[in-house]
Amino acid sequence: MSTVVYPREEALERLSQDEIVVNTKAVVQGLETLRGEHARLLDSLLDCAQPSAAQEKSAALRQSMEAIELGLGEAQVIVALSGHLSAVESEKQKLRTQVRRLCQENRWLRDELAATQRKLQRSEQSVAQLEEEKKHLEFMNQIKKLDDDDDDDAAASPSAEKDRSSGGEASKDSLDDLFPNDDEHGAAQPSGEAAARQGGYEIPARLRTLHNLVIQYASQGRYEVAVPLCKQALEDLEKTSGHDHPDVATMLNILALVYRDQNKYKEAAHLLNDALAIREKTLGKDHPAVAATLNNLAVLYGKRGKYKEAEPLCERALEIREKVLGRYHPDVAKQLNNLALLCQNQAKYTEVEYYYRRALEIYQSELGADDPNVAKTKNNLATCYLKQGKFKDAEALYKDILTRAHERDFGSVRNDNKPIWMHAEEREESKGEREEAGPYVEYGSWYKACKVDSPAINTTLKSLGALYRRQGKLEAAETLEECAGL
Repeated sequence: MSTVVYPREEALERLSQDEIVVNTKAVVQGLETLRGEHARLLDSLLDCAQPSAAQEKSAALRQSMEAIELGLGEAQVIVALSGHLSAVESEKQKLRTQVRRLCQENRWLRDELAATQRKLQRSEQSVAQLEEEKKHLEFMNQIKKLDDDDDDDAAASPSAEKDRSSGGEASKDSLDDLFPNDDEHGAAQPSGEAAARQGGYEIPARLRTLHNLVIQYASQGRYEVAVPLCKQALEDLEKTSGHDHPDVATMLNILALVYRDQNKYKEAAHLLNDALAIREKTLGKDHPAVAATLNNLAVLYGKRGKYKEAEPLCERALEIREKVLGRYHPDVAKQLNNLALLCQNQAKYTEVEYYYRRALEIYQSELGADDPNVAKTKNNLATCYLKQGKFKDAEALYKDILTRAHERDFGSVRNDNKPIWMHAEEREESKGEREEAGPYVEYGSWYKACKVDSPAINTTLKSLGALYRRQGKLEAAETLEECAGL
């Protein structure tokens, strides 16, 4: 009978899992061997002749075999438990590997998220900057449109020069270019004789009807009729009076303005230079007609963007008009406005402010503070401030124009009688709390009834509204825009 050696308990505590499994398997082999020996002994005892002794030994053997079976069962449990622990450990290792991979992916995602957040932040900053630039461009476009409405650009539409020079609502820019003392609103005189006489010459009676027809057709855009008529007039004048005659210069000016309206700038420039030479030769270099031709040339160069070439021509026209008419004549103010426009297109804002202030002084002293030219020139000066970023100065001028117009029609300002801009700012403070029939509606009715200076007031309303909108005062802007009919 072999002897099974069990490891001591202290030694088992120091064994590893693999060593325990190996020892357990060795014990299992020993126990199975003992069980086999016990089985053989038990069989031999059953064949023994002494039943009493055999029964005692059999009982002991059976008891020992039960213990062996118990030990085998425990050993099998240990082996199975070891396998389970190995599987658990393997799964644990897999999970640890997955955790490490997830941690790495998490770190990578965090880095990607941080990079994306930085990109998003930069993009948001760029968007905010672009939005601000967009608002500024929209604002400046609005101002430019207002310039066009108020005829503040030297390269404006064909009818713009008349508005610039006279400050009124003109339909024929040629009349003011040719005859600076003509009707303030640009209406042609029946024969053109009085206007021509102011320029130092008379249109022959046989050409007056033809002259007026040319002006009429040109103002209607019927150049296919106006050009042949004008050329016929020139041909007749040159045959009867010769090329170097003031009347020829007159028709050259008219035809040049017709060509200018058609954007035929080279032909127009050639005709105007020819007319200038004739007038300087026949009328003298300091004649008002020479100033008119110089102004026409300056306008032509301005339309072509040649502001530097146009400026000295306009300056010379100003000198002539100051010399002949005096420094405080309204025609001098018109010429100052033209010169200011040319300087403004060259960003010469110091000169622009000087010329506009001089023109404003002349209009106020000679025509009165309520003359439409005063509001028009103030609008021009405010536009100059806007182009320089002097928004407060521009705002003050716009408010002054509206206040003056209000006082003229409604009397002095008081709590129950406020100009529209005050109502607009109060409406802004209330943030949209409108009354169904607020004061701005009444003012709008008054505005629609205006006739003389409504274009200047309309320009002021739109300009100040655009300025309010740039400042974020949307309610105030809407109030003014409603009055302007936008």
